[in-house]
Amino acid sequence: MRNLLLSAKKKMSLMASTTHIRSFNFHNSIPLPGASSLRSFTSSSHYVTLKLPTITTTFTPLLSTAFQFRTTPFVRAATMDEIEAEKASIEKDVKNRMERTIENVRSNFNSIRTGRSNPAMLDKIEVEYYGSPVSLKSIAQISIPDASSLLVQPYDKSSLKAIEKAIVSSDVGMTPNNDGEVIRLSIPQLTSDRRKELSKIVAKQTEEGKVALRNIRRDALKAYEKLEKEKKLSEDNVKDLSSDLQKLTDGYIKKVDTIYKQKEKELLTV
Repeated sequence: MRNLLLSAKKKMSLMASTTHIRSFNFHNSIPLPGASSLRSFTSSSHYVTLKLPTITTTFTPLLSTAFQFRTTPFVRAATMDEIEAEKASIEKDVKNRMERTIENVRSNFNSIRTGRSNPAMLDKIEVEYYGSPVSLKSIAQISIPDASSLLVQPYDKSSLKAIEKAIVSSDVGMTPNNDGEVIRLSIPQLTSDRRKELSKIVAKQTEEGKVALRNIRRDALKAYEKLEKEKKLSEDNVKDLSSDLQKLTDGYIKKVDTIYKQKEKELLTV
């Protein structure tokens, strides 16, 4: 009987070393006196429990126990198509975010007056219209009658006073002339000191745009590194993708520099 117990323990030890356990058929695998099969077999998502029948002699029970195995869920490996789809999704997100960053920089530059008429100078103005803030360009038509003035014609004349108030409280530096029908804005010439102040603002916004682009690059690198940890990308793959990402980032930073130089030229041209 002692040999029987040792044999049973040895077999169960070998079974316990199995990494993935899905099903068992222990019928007659461990010959026990008076028992043709296991007494019970239960399982859950993480454990499999085997309960052996009691082995008895004429006098006392010798064995009554249960063995429990730790199981690990099966994880399906990602296919190449799925991995390529994840990479494409990251690349698309990067390009979309970088394009929006360029548009934001351009929009900020356009809102800075340079002494020349440009409807974009009023893009940042919001008007309190029927209790809600709305952009000026959504409730009025803005045109350029000449090189040094703007004309604001509201779609709803009752909003004239609200538009006038919004322009006065903004930082565009123009005094509105409300004739009851339209609002005229004369664009004053910039002083030398004011041009220098605006040049500093433009330089700051340029640097903020570059920082935003680098942050987008950083987020993409983290996404690639996550795929590497998940064994979906190799270290060499990540290095290649990182190199391509740096080239893309450098290209967008050059775009920001180009927009900055154009705006700087406008500001310094008298």
